[in-house]
Order: sequence, then structure tokens, then C-alpha cells
Amino acid sequence: MELNLTEALRFLGVRGEPDPALVGEMAAMKERLIGSVSPRYTFRVFPVSRAGGAIELSGAGLVLPGTMAGKMLADCSRAALLLCTLGAGFDAMLRAEQARSMARAVMLDALGSAWVEASCDAAEAELSRRFPEMYLTDRFSPGYGDLPLALQQDLCRVLEAEKRLGVTVNDSFLLNPAKTVSAVIGLGSAPQPARIRGCGYCPMRDNCSYREGGRTCVS
Repeated sequence: MELNLTEALRFLGVRGEPDPALVGEMAAMKERLIGSVSPRYTFRVFPVSRAGGAIELSGAGLVLPGTMAGKMLADCSRAALLLCTLGAGFDAMLRAEQARSMARAVMLDALGSAWVEASCDAAEAELSRRFPEMYLTDRFSPGYGDLPLALQQDLCRVLEAEKRLGVTVNDSFLLNPAKTVSAVIGLGSAPQPARIRGCGYCPMRDNCSYREGGRTCVS
């Protein structure tokens, strides 16, 4: 997997042509990060069943409530539960940087966000290789749309998150270590439309610097 510096600059909120000095500093920090932290992920795939309008992942003992799950998995016979993390090593690295320079810590945090997203992309690529006859939906996470954040607990239980990746869920249903992403991905027999891309589904839409400037993070 590759840590995309352009994506990290997006997470940093850089607009237009970035300052060469900033790019150089980010590039050096990127090399230090990838030399110190290795993203890890795990996933499991379950049959999708429907009863009374609810989406259930058979064998997982997990029901996905709300309209988003029903919409996303409408044409899917299977669904994957996915968890990706940079681990506690990144958190320690970030704390050390915060003690030295908050500006550099912000840059490192942006690089961490891009690095864990790259891990999610790598997991999706592996899913595609394992199920070459199937098509993947966009990934969607607890807390998006009407899929409750509290689902993090059951998702982590099913994936044995603490045992496999050292990931836990706190009382506010947030994942620890900080740079950890959970997601659901549907698998169907026909090409899946991009259903949730766009500002309307983004949890940052109300305070997004890109939208303030008349742009989006994918433009």
C-alpha cells in the first residue's frame, strides 16, 4: 500500500498549490512514519439476510439498523466487516511530536489519516481478489447516516478486534487507537453504484474548509 502525500495534504486542509517547503517537510515525515508504523487490518465476510425490513449478517449475530444499510446492501448477497488501524505506535509517535511541535503534530496527524485510508483501500483490494466474481459497494461506517455509532461495539466483537489488532471501544463508542477505521462493505453480483459519496453523507460537512471555499475533498 502507498501513503499518498497528496491525500495527506488534503487532510491537512491545503488548498491550491502547496508550498514547496511544506511538501518537503511532509515528505520527510512520511518516510519516518512508514518506517515506524505498519497499518494492519482484518475483515470477515458474511451472508446477508433480510427479515421484516432489517439487514442481518448471518453467522455474525449482527443486525444493521436504519435505512442506509438497507440502501447500501439492497443488491448484495454478502457483506464484509472491516477494521483497519495504525496501532498504538502511531499514537505514541503523535504524542511525542505534540510535545515538540504542535504544527508538526498536525502534519503527522494528516499523514496518519491518509495512511489508515490507504490501509482501507488495500483491504478492499484484497476483498476484490478473494471474490473476483463480485462487486463492492462504497464502504460505510458506524456513525454515517443513520447507522448508529454504538454499532462499533458489536463490530469489534465480531472481528475480535482487541485480540487481533489491539483495538478497543470506549464508553463514547470511539475506537482506540485513534487512527482506526471500521466499515461495512457490500458484495453483489452486479456493479454497485456509488451511493454515499458526496458532502451530504460526510460527518464533517458542517465545518468543512473545502465546502467553505466552494470545493470538495474529491474535486
